[in-house]
Amino acid sequence: MHRPIGLYNSSMANQELLSLIDAEIARLKEARSLLANSSSVTSAPLMRGRQSKAEAGVLKIKKKRHMTPEGRARIAEAVKKRWAAQKKKAVR
Repeated sequence: MHRPIGLYNSSMANQELLSLIDAEIARLKEARSLLANSSSVTSAPLMRGRQSKAEAGVLKIKKKRHMTPEGRARIAEAVKKRWAAQKKKAVR
């Protein structure tokens, strides 16, 4: 197996160091080629399950809803009544 660099002693032969470096280079080249080949084959992510509506293109665009002036007046009146009731309750 590989030894950490800090554990080499100065009397180690140059030939042994060179063979260890060559073995490491070969291992790194093999790992690089495996990664390069696998990324070209699986360029698209795996899709599991059903597509979302947005991906399928059937997502409906919701129209903005507008309030009529009469509806706005009814809501304003209801809010005023609610505030009046809360103020009356707080005064007691």
